[in-house]
Order: sequence, then structure tokens, then C-alpha cells
Amino acid sequence: MKYSNLLYIKNKLLGIFAGAVLFCLLGCGGDGGGSTAKGVIAYTPQTLSNPFFSVIAENIRAEAEKNGYDFLVVDPDMDVKKQSDQIDDFIAKNVVAIVLVPVDRMSIGPAVKEANAAGIPVFTVDAKCAAEGAKIEGHVGTDNFQGGELAGQAMIQALGEEGGKVLVLDLKKANSCVLRVDGFKKVINAYNEVRTSGKIEIVAELDGNGDRTKGYESTSAALQAHEDLAAVFAINDPSALGAYTAVKEANRQDQIKIIGFDGMPDGKKAIKNGQIYADPIQHPDKMGIQIVELIVKYQAGESFPKETLLPASLYTKSDADQDPDLK
Repeated sequence: MKYSNLLYIKNKLLGIFAGAVLFCLLGCGGDGGGSTAKGVIAYTPQTLSNPFFSVIAENIRAEAEKNGYDFLVVDPDMDVKKQSDQIDDFIAKNVVAIVLVPVDRMSIGPAVKEANAAGIPVFTVDAKCAAEGAKIEGHVGTDNFQGGELAGQAMIQALGEEGGKVLVLDLKKANSCVLRVDGFKKVINAYNEVRTSGKIEIVAELDGNGDRTKGYESTSAALQAHEDLAAVFAINDPSALGAYTAVKEANRQDQIKIIGFDGMPDGKKAIKNGQIYADPIQHPDKMGIQIVELIVKYQAGESFPKETLLPASLYTKSDADQDPDLK
């Protein structure tokens, strides 16, 4: 055989080998780790800047790896277009399951439908997808309505017999946060119905976007519009902490009570320091573990509940003072 032909065959084999290596690097590993026969579980939350979603990610990773799966996590940074593109990428990678926290409960629908059409099961954690026709195989989250009721009870306790004007920092794009506000309002409305004085009045519902910056901006605006504002209910800890910054800046921290939601480390510290009055707390570690348990059952063809709701519990300063994690 001529030397030129041998050289051609050698180069061809090297090219095939290099292509196989590249394919494995791009398609086999979850997020840089080794590949497994079972494939990849992919997770796109609303944002990884919120530690709540990072805790979910850590527990999905641990449970996925324990069950022989790789794990891929990406950050849409509260951008539904980016999250939709990430789902498209998951489909191209042919992941075995997608775990989703919708940035927008409605607008994410077309991307979910594309995953449905590709035969890739979609699960939601914490917040639901409410888009018509989008199939979700299973959901694990907090009983957000019940958590909102706890927030309402805490607000009644915080304001006492005098009642007062309340700002709600919401996030209407997230179904979980809509439920929190609904539960909160149910308790407040029932409280007001049996009173002739000392009522609690919701004077504004503003977008807190679930982050400190927007929570600060919306609270600052409310403080200017309502000089006698008595309290704030924020749908999560970051927006509650943003609200506290605005309240402190206005030198009204002694007059205004803040109720948050989540019970993440920063929120618990703020409760211990008297900056936040109380939090209905969630359990993101359990959410991460249980969503993988559903995926494992799905892959095995086993039945499981379509919705698993974990009850929230109220966390106050007395709890914070005894919390060993805050010592």
C-alpha cells in the first residue's frame, strides 16, 4: 500500500477518534462530570441568584447522582426567553427529564410543549406552569396558599389591635407567589369582616420581582405614597430584605413590620436581628430530593401523585434565637 494511502487512513482514524471525543464532551456529561448510562436530569430555575433555588439544585444533584443520573443546571436569570432557549437546548441534548421553575407561568408554555412533543418529561418544582396544553408529569412544591395564610396570621399578630396599612410585594408571573398572596388576603379579609376598627388595609400591591433591588424600589415608592404605612408582606426573602433596606433608609424601621417568605439563611438572620418579623418557611432540600424520586418512578413506569405539596411552618424570632444554625 502506498505511503499516501496509509497517511490518509491514519488521518481518517484520528478524525473519527477526535469526533467521538468531542461528541462525548458535548453530549455525554451533565455539567462537566462523568457520564452515566441513565442520562441527564436538567434543571432550569427562575434564577440562581436566589439561594432558595440553589438549595434545590444541590439536592437534585445529590439525589440524581445517587440514582445514577448526571445533572445539568443552568440560570435563566428571570428571563423567560432565555429559559425557553435552555429548554430547547435540553431537547437537543436529549436529556431524560427536565425540572422547571417557570420564570413566567404562562409564557413558558410553548417551550414545555416542544419538550412534550420530543417525548421528554417535564416536572415542575416550587412554582407551577399554568399554560394551557402544556403537560407536566409531576409537581413538588410548598403549599403556598397555606403558607400565605400563615403570613396573614403573622401580620395580624405583628400589627396588633391597631391594624394599619399594608404593602404587598408580589410576583404575579409565578403561580406559587400568586397563591401566597391569595392565602394572605383570605386571612386578612376574614379578620377585617368581624372588626369595626383596627382593620388591616392593603393599600398597594407592587411588583417585588422576587429580588432585593426591585423590592427596595417598590417599597421606596410606597413609602412616599403612604406616609402612614404600617407593614409589608413580601412573597420571598430577597424582596423582604430589599423592603427592609428602603424602610431603614427612610428611618422608619421602628414603625413598619415586615413579613417575608422562604426561611433562607439571610431571612432567618434578619428575623433574629429584628429586621423581619416572621417567615412562613419552605423546605427546598425536600423539594429537590422528592422531584428526583418522581423522575425515578416515572422512568421505572411506576405510579406517583401528580402534585406533592409540603406544608409551610411559621418561623419567628423565638425560633431564630434557638436556631443552632444561627449560633
